[in-house]
Amino acid sequence: MSVDSSAAGTPRRSAAGKAGTTGSKTGTKRTTSRTTTRTTTKKSAEPELVQLLTPEGKRVKNAEYDPYVAGITPDELRGLYRDMVLTRRFDAEATALQRQGELGLWASLLGQEAAQIGSGRATREDDYVFPTYREHGVAWCRGVDPTNLLGMFRGVNHGGWDPNTNNFHLYTIVIGSQTLHATGYAMGVAKDGADSAVIAYFGDGASSQGDVAESFTFSAVYNAPVVFFCQNNQWAISEPTEKQTRVPLYQRAQGFGFPGVRVDGNDVLACLAVTKWALERARSGEGPTLVEAFTYRMGAHTTSDDPTKYRADEEREAWEAKDPILRLRRYLEASHHADEGFFAELESESEALGRRVREAVRAMPDPDHFAVFEHVYADGHALVDEERARFAAYQASFADVEGV
Repeated sequence: MSVDSSAAGTPRRSAAGKAGTTGSKTGTKRTTSRTTTRTTTKKSAEPELVQLLTPEGKRVKNAEYDPYVAGITPDELRGLYRDMVLTRRFDAEATALQRQGELGLWASLLGQEAAQIGSGRATREDDYVFPTYREHGVAWCRGVDPTNLLGMFRGVNHGGWDPNTNNFHLYTIVIGSQTLHATGYAMGVAKDGADSAVIAYFGDGASSQGDVAESFTFSAVYNAPVVFFCQNNQWAISEPTEKQTRVPLYQRAQGFGFPGVRVDGNDVLACLAVTKWALERARSGEGPTLVEAFTYRMGAHTTSDDPTKYRADEEREAWEAKDPILRLRRYLEASHHADEGFFAELESESEALGRRVREAVRAMPDPDHFAVFEHVYADGHALVDEERARFAAYQASFADVEGV
């Protein structure tokens, strides 16, 4: 079990009392913790994590987390599978549209469907979600129309939905800043006495940002009802996780005084169970939790990235064997919870979604190429004027070529 038991069992205290106790523990255990970390790192070829479904689709018992999925029905299991399939189909269509010049950029979630659908389905309607720019599956769970995600990547809006309609904040491009937004919002929720929780998504690369460390500090000291959900997909663009941390990411929570859990990010049931536990903990006044979903980005960081330059094909192939969608399908088939008719119907629904996305994007207006120059300075600037003129000449050169 990958929970820091000393932090998990900490009762709710005042901010001053909690801060003093945390500091005392850190001072007395620093040498022991450092030695333990080195030993664990050397001995553990595979990370310790919470898993309820093996890559082969076999159910694994877990006394601590089984109760959070004990009542799940076959219909709900099929729903989780449908969510992952349709999210992957939407993601593939968006990638293709970018390659066709319809989008300026796209950040794919390929391989991370279980982490997003499992955690997304664990939230309640009154919970508030703060995403990065890759949480397409979470957006789906929150009821955001997938076509609304594409306007920003086409350059025609700054986010195509009202965050308060679905309690799903706009995508955040600045790495890690949404964890501070989530912490502040959660502190407000606590002051309001609301029975709800906040969840913030970020990647392993963002875990190296100062914003994330500051959000950990504030959330711990103020006992904020927030879950930090880190999708560790192994690569921060071209930087591997081992170049960012000497210990597993979930263990960082211990130093801030709250529990951390590492979950199999390709296991939708485990992600659902662990996130439910963390959110219930937040709602009951026990403060923040760090969930590290250990998963893998099977595609590029974004469509401007070429992962073949920094990682081996063998690595991707090893993770493809742990595919989150195939894993759940195997379980559904072995448990006789789904038949070929279900899968065929879902395939048709998937293709229909792809067509709807294509039509919606192609119906969008072309972006205003010169809008980027309009609001740099309130009163204008000679250098910006010069850059605008150069860009205008560049754009005009295409018209000359087309007229030849």
